Amino acid sequence: MSASAPSSGLFDCRDAYVRAVEELAIADDRIVAVVNDSVGSSKLGKFRDRFPHRLVNVGIAEQNMVGIGAGLANGGKIPFVSGASCFLTARAMEQIKVDCAYSNSNVKLCGISSGVAYGELGATHHSIEDVAWLRAIDNLTVIVPSDPWETAAAIKAAAEMDGPVFIRISRMPVPQIARAEGASFAIGKAEVLRVGNDLAIIANGTLLHQAVAAAQDLAAEGISARVVNMATVSPLDAEAIAACAATGAIVTAEEGLASGGLGGAVAELCARHHPVPMRMLGFPGFLPTGSAAWLMDRFGLNANGIAAAARELVGR
Repeated sequence: MSASAPSSGLFDCRDAYVRAVEELAIADDRIVAVVNDSVGSSKLGKFRDRFPHRLVNVGIAEQNMVGIGAGLANGGKIPFVSGASCFLTARAMEQIKVDCAYSNSNVKLCGISSGVAYGELGATHHSIEDVAWLRAIDNLTVIVPSDPWETAAAIKAAAEMDGPVFIRISRMPVPQIARAEGASFAIGKAEVLRVGNDLAIIANGTLLHQAVAAAQDLAAEGISARVVNMATVSPLDAEAIAACAATGAIVTAEEGLASGGLGGAVAELCARHHPVPMRMLGFPGFLPTGSAAWLMDRFGLNANGIAAAARELVGR
């Protein structure tokens, strides 16, 4: 990251997203942005000011936003279609399915403020179903980055790829994940952050740093946990999941519905090819109103919750 960390050591991944899009736009005049009255929440104000003729604001009309993005892609542009994930994915589902995925349009869908980032606004604004229902759409790549570095890398990789991509971008502050020097991001490839033999923890997005913290706590108890970042939920890295299953147990953790999301995807693959005991951590369904931090703690989506699930599996 070129920017210095805030005093808290936490980052808003939207900042990394807009910097990456601006860098792409400087180098390639095919890069454009399409928003649904979300210039502010998408933090695209500087992009609009710098490239006033390359940002289309359709207003509160998500179906039109995705359709316009597909039209721009058909005209040779590379559109980044940006809006709150809860509205982008739910209101424009038909356009995502038909105009983007079925038509194989080169559209980059950016779900902003995903998960429970809008906690106090309640279930209408929580975006916990997005990965589950988008994963069911054929020919759509789904990426859930974990921190600013991976967010920027995913945006740039999506721009280089020819075809529809959904990138889930969090506004919940997260730390930088410690990675080896020279680490790289590749769509469809998992990242091993920690080796271990007693079980594997597979996570992504805002839960990845919690998974690392849980593994550190477990190590102090003599439990060796493998930690894998499964940023690309579709397509899955089947080889990485096979290696996780070889440990004998898997915990998945995500800021969304485990049924149908990352947990569901891993469980499906394991049931077919590598049967193994699992615990899938995620939200159970519609959630109460409360802050994002309170909701995450309430439903055990933190290091303590992940470690507890791991202990249960190891001690079964």
